[in-house]
Amino acid sequence: MAPNETGGSGNRYDAAALTGFAEALLRAAGLSTDMAGTVASVLVEGDLLGHDTHGLALLPGYLDELSKGSMACEGEAEILSDTGPAATWDGKRLPGPWLVSAALQQCMSRAETYGTATVVIRRSHHIACLAAYLKTATDRGCVALIASSDPSVESVAPFGGTRRLITPNPLAAGLPTTGDPVLLDISMSTTTNGMVARAFRENRRLPHPWVLDEEGRATDDPAAFFADPPGSILPLGGEELGYKGFGLGVLIEALTAGLTGHGRADDKEGWGATVFVQVLDPRRFGGTGAFRRQMDFRAAAIAGTPAAAGHRGPRVPGHQGLRNRARQLRDGLVLHPAILPALAPWAARLQVPHPEAF
Repeated sequence: MAPNETGGSGNRYDAAALTGFAEALLRAAGLSTDMAGTVASVLVEGDLLGHDTHGLALLPGYLDELSKGSMACEGEAEILSDTGPAATWDGKRLPGPWLVSAALQQCMSRAETYGTATVVIRRSHHIACLAAYLKTATDRGCVALIASSDPSVESVAPFGGTRRLITPNPLAAGLPTTGDPVLLDISMSTTTNGMVARAFRENRRLPHPWVLDEEGRATDDPAAFFADPPGSILPLGGEELGYKGFGLGVLIEALTAGLTGHGRADDKEGWGATVFVQVLDPRRFGGTGAFRRQMDFRAAAIAGTPAAAGHRGPRVPGHQGLRNRARQLRDGLVLHPAILPALAPWAARLQVPHPEAF
């Protein structure tokens, strides 16, 4: 889904202050300064880009997982294999944003030598918003691909079926240009678990019939997903073309669970992720200049395409999120109204003061 266009109303907060608030909560919950800072930065970056179900909205769940011991608060990933351009890690249930950030840094460094490098991670905890990692790579002129699945959760049914089999299984890609990068973050489902859960909590309908009830009928009522027996989320493409989205979801399972050797065929360990991180350095292929020339041409062609009737015109993928980010860094970040109230009990429990609004 496209990121929400935030910034219309409500209290505004300094992004750095929100990052410090999140870091303080995570440190008070037991994370090291390094881990807490990385996790907090990734969460706030998700909100800055407009992905407000995958930013600070995740923090109460992360704090709960830390309190239960379901998210590890210290340690290092175990290196299961490492050939140089390809490595497999056991994440040991460590915070996903910290693991993915470390994997991305390793891949960028090694891609300078090999042209490309890949790290796959089994037994990571949840990794938050995939788009939040991409600019780190594109700022260095690299192409980044990140994909994830959660082997402990089923929410998406196969096309033509009713039983949940996979998660939304997102794929993100960052493509450098001479200007703003092209940023993709696409779930292989019509919507995400987080969006369905938020609509259900707020007692409102979804924008479109994106879920199926227990008998396979499409509906915009999120309650169908939580019914007994439960419904499911439609794969990307919906009732007509969902076979395409589900096929791509299976591909993500292969890149994550398949390559790590750990997934749905194994015992469930709780909320988490298997992860695929790959970086390609255009300098080792056709050249950085050549790559950017092609991407500049593509971005300009998209932006210059006339608007279809009833539409405001095409947008280059990721550019709305980057505009959100720039505006909110300048004017203050507007959070979804449910986020800070959900964090208030944790702030009181951990004795961390709330950030002040502008």
